[in-house]
Amino acid sequence: MLVAGFPAGSFQTNCYVLAREAGEACIVVDPGQDAVEPLEELLAEHRLTPVAVLLTHGHFDHTFSVAPVCDGNDIPAWIHPDDRELLADPLKGISAESAAFFGGRLELREPRSVELLADGSDLQLAGLTLRVDHTPGHTPGSVVFTTPSDDGTEVILAGDTLFAGSVGRTDLPGGSHRQLLASVRDKLLVRDDSGFVLPGHGPATTIGRERASNPFLQDLGEQPPARRGL
Repeated sequence: MLVAGFPAGSFQTNCYVLAREAGEACIVVDPGQDAVEPLEELLAEHRLTPVAVLLTHGHFDHTFSVAPVCDGNDIPAWIHPDDRELLADPLKGISAESAAFFGGRLELREPRSVELLADGSDLQLAGLTLRVDHTPGHTPGSVVFTTPSDDGTEVILAGDTLFAGSVGRTDLPGGSHRQLLASVRDKLLVRDDSGFVLPGHGPATTIGRERASNPFLQDLGEQPPARRGL
């Protein structure tokens, strides 16, 4: 399996591309701010044809380029229904201070084709099978996508639910620290230690590494929210 990516925009949001191999169809995950040009270069480098965009959640640092990527390639975007409204009204998902930074206005729009994700469903896209797990906490509609690699290891696209050494912030509208920790406990810590985690920001990690050393996972009681992502 081919997995490639790059950090995009001022928030350095990881945009990923997954395919069976070079020269085939692919999926794009979380095309954020200023992602269009580097994504086009990555697709050309590996001779890939995108068939869908998958969104781990609706914050604009993960969705900023979804409309041009989807409409430019005539492909759908997949998002959980609880975050769909953020595609066209991103200010609902950020703090008042962040909104003021943008002058109280941030105009985005839905792509022409939007499909809705369901918890526990399997997506068959680009020759890959991706399981969808609803992991609310960072946002109400946050999800994690999981697909097996060629050797059977789980590749986990975790969005802003889990990071290397941290978890997603929960102080934005719709966030819940209690819910986030429950999502990590019930949907991620049940995985094998070898599970390879591709987070929405920062470096890759594994379930085993986070289970052993992530300070937010050692005691699933109240913890101060992390400041990663928006």
